[in-house]
Amino acid sequence: MSAGAARRERLWRRLAGPQNRNLWFWVFVGPFVLGLIVFTYVPLGWSVYLSFFDAHNTVSPSDFVGFDNYTSMLRNDAFTDSLWTFVVFTAFIVPTTFVLSLSLALMVNRMRRAQAFLRSVFFLPAACSYVVAALIWKMSIFNGVRFGLANTVLGWFGADQTAWLSTTDPPWYWLVIVTVRLWLQAGFYMILFLAGLQRISPTLYEAAAVDGARPGWQVLRHITLPQLRTTSVAVTLLLVINAFQAFDEFYNLLSDARGYPPYARPPLVYLYYTALGQGQNLGLGSAGAVLLALVIAVVTIGQARWFGLGRKAD
Repeated sequence: MSAGAARRERLWRRLAGPQNRNLWFWVFVGPFVLGLIVFTYVPLGWSVYLSFFDAHNTVSPSDFVGFDNYTSMLRNDAFTDSLWTFVVFTAFIVPTTFVLSLSLALMVNRMRRAQAFLRSVFFLPAACSYVVAALIWKMSIFNGVRFGLANTVLGWFGADQTAWLSTTDPPWYWLVIVTVRLWLQAGFYMILFLAGLQRISPTLYEAAAVDGARPGWQVLRHITLPQLRTTSVAVTLLLVINAFQAFDEFYNLLSDARGYPPYARPPLVYLYYTALGQGQNLGLGSAGAVLLALVIAVVTIGQARWFGLGRKAD
């Protein structure tokens, strides 16, 4: 065997690893990595590239404008209003989902029978499409006519019909948006809390009972919640990030043949109409997407620092 062939064989053995483990790793992981690069990282990089150009109706622009798209987006009242819509949505959805999912987890964890059944029942909505759930809420439950379930129930008590999605004073549309998101995601976060609860050692509760701790709020406050700190931080971070990415329920609940109303327009809905609407300003929409990504990163890092993630325990 020649020296060149021997070197190639040694290189191949080094790359393939013992018993071809490296080779099989890339056989299984390679397609997913390729898909991640092609369908995620390349579009992200191209979006950043477009944000520095005047890209009207084109994805291959040539007119470089620098940071003009960013300054225009920051001075745009509609974009800043969409960020405030996110703040309102987050103020509703994060604490309600946190409390509901934790309550469900505590209830299921105390069950001695049918625990697996209840866990599956509460988690099942997480597998439902956001589009399908939004249409069910819009067409069946909170339909603005007398055939809707909510108006039918209110009619039993003599209440007037309510146009849930078009009434802005009071803003009943928030009830529809928050309830559909609660139904969809509470079961998923319940599973996270349930996993955290099952990692708590029973000896802690036994020691608390010996010390005279009363079951209920006292045990929950001084034992359960401190032991769930890591899970609670993770759930809060995920809830805030998911609230930033809200699109499907807003768009499918509030849009109609006339378009999208001027109220309750989160950032992704506004950027959708900016980039793919009448003007198709892809440069301005890309700049807004980059700004939104930066806001998400800053908020996430701020939350992590606030909760002390990565800090060494005393």
